[in-house]
Amino acid sequence: MFFPVALLKLADWVLYQLLANSCYRAARKMRNCGLFLGHNSSLRFQQQPALFPTITTNKLVLDESDQSCSRGEMFETTLVSDFHGVLLRSHSFFPYFMLVAFEGGGIFRALLLLLSCSLLWILDYEMKLKVMIFITFFRLKIKDMDNVSRAVLPKFYLENLNLLAYEVFSSAGSRFVLTSLPRVMVEGFLKEYLSADEVLGTELQTSGKYFTGFVSESGLLVKHRALMEHFGDKKPDIGLGTSSFHDQLLLSLCKEGYTVNMKEQDKSSLIMPREKYPKPLIFHDGRLAFLPTPASTLAMFLWLPIGILLAIFRISVGFLPFQIGTPLGIYAGVDITVKGPTHHQRHNSSSSDEDYGPQKGILYVCNHKTLVDPVFLSIALARPVTAVTYSLSRMSEFIATIRTVRLTRDREQDGSTMKRLLTEGDLVVCPEGTTCREPYLLRFSSLFAELSDDIVPVAVNTHVTMFYGTTASGLKWLDPFFFFMNPRPGYSLHFLGKIPKEMTRGGGKSSCEVANYIQKQLADTLGFECTTLTRRDKYLMLAGNEGIVGDTKRKKPYF
Repeated sequence: MFFPVALLKLADWVLYQLLANSCYRAARKMRNCGLFLGHNSSLRFQQQPALFPTITTNKLVLDESDQSCSRGEMFETTLVSDFHGVLLRSHSFFPYFMLVAFEGGGIFRALLLLLSCSLLWILDYEMKLKVMIFITFFRLKIKDMDNVSRAVLPKFYLENLNLLAYEVFSSAGSRFVLTSLPRVMVEGFLKEYLSADEVLGTELQTSGKYFTGFVSESGLLVKHRALMEHFGDKKPDIGLGTSSFHDQLLLSLCKEGYTVNMKEQDKSSLIMPREKYPKPLIFHDGRLAFLPTPASTLAMFLWLPIGILLAIFRISVGFLPFQIGTPLGIYAGVDITVKGPTHHQRHNSSSSDEDYGPQKGILYVCNHKTLVDPVFLSIALARPVTAVTYSLSRMSEFIATIRTVRLTRDREQDGSTMKRLLTEGDLVVCPEGTTCREPYLLRFSSLFAELSDDIVPVAVNTHVTMFYGTTASGLKWLDPFFFFMNPRPGYSLHFLGKIPKEMTRGGGKSSCEVANYIQKQLADTLGFECTTLTRRDKYLMLAGNEGIVGDTKRKKPYF
């Protein structure tokens, strides 16, 4: 059945393109108007003239001067909505299947999905969706899909939320979402971020710990049928949909129906600003830093061979002397920006030596963006420094161009280790204990403030366009490679100068006060927001564990 349908679609396109005379065009128009009802299965997803008003021409969207619909009235309503094209500004399913394929199934599955685009182009809606589901989910672990739905997809869904549709959706008392997408791809986000009461979507077959790649016996979810089965004779108060034939049927089963028309709206008014996110996006995982549309995914695969060679070269030049390696790295496309003074003197105070012992190094304190933060700090200073690390892979230690020393997460032992390192030279610490991609700073451990009064905060930020150089659940030893595989990775370091003596422990401040002061100073410089979240919070959300590795008998965890 598959090949005859594909051949008919291909023949239909050829006739329309090559023999597009007036009679044939007239026949197409008549068919689209419903005269050839025998082809209804292929027509019901085509765009039809809207039979319902848009959300911007009715009482649902309120501004400060419009009080025709109170929040109390809306709170009593039951609302049903489609997902793509309504709550999301994007109509295309492909990028989200690609995210699942790449992040959950691997690069070869993603390549297969990309190669299927030429086939998908000639298929009808139902067959196209089934093919994408099969390629994406065949033998995919249920656990991997759970990780992607929790840690990867929410970022891209939030960035593509329709602001106007969300304002209507969030004001309703009971919220239901119906979508033809697999329920496992959207349910977590809709319930966690949009507070949906129930999500009805296409169900997938499973076998043990894996998906089979096939939909359940009930097939793809038909939205208007699912609505009738769920609500029975009781009609929802409000329905939101697109102008497609399928959604028109859905809206006709609601007391009031409204459509979302992207073309009629100013696109900038539909974009959800970060400050209006229903829930702050602080943590997310995955390697892709862009929405993988077919064109952008193709560009990524074409870039990969060049990116891999370029990453190896960029890492290799780090082993050369600073006078040679730094210019070569810049010529290779690494963008480095350094602000503030890079030369600092220790405090001339005997009390410092009495409190902390004989020290000759400066303690540099940075926020944590990637594993190579200390490397770029060393490049900015043009001299070697020592970095303390935790849970760093052996490969990352091997390719590190500076000295690294492992911590044990025992407060007393780690404190002694860092004091010893400060007697040997400059030391770099990242008190957050883990990386954070978004413009937030995690809680700072106060241990560093107990080591020295010679503290220089360094505000670090990165810029990537293709790959993220961090991961919570993936292979950490690949982090530096992914970062340097970006066409033009960027690093910005802002040295804030040594903190005043009166703001150190030697000046009478507690270690917690010093840590909070530096966290606030870095956040203000970067335009970030301070949080009290920790490494444990990050790993519980992204990886389902507490981020603890190695010996389980560690004492006094402080990150």
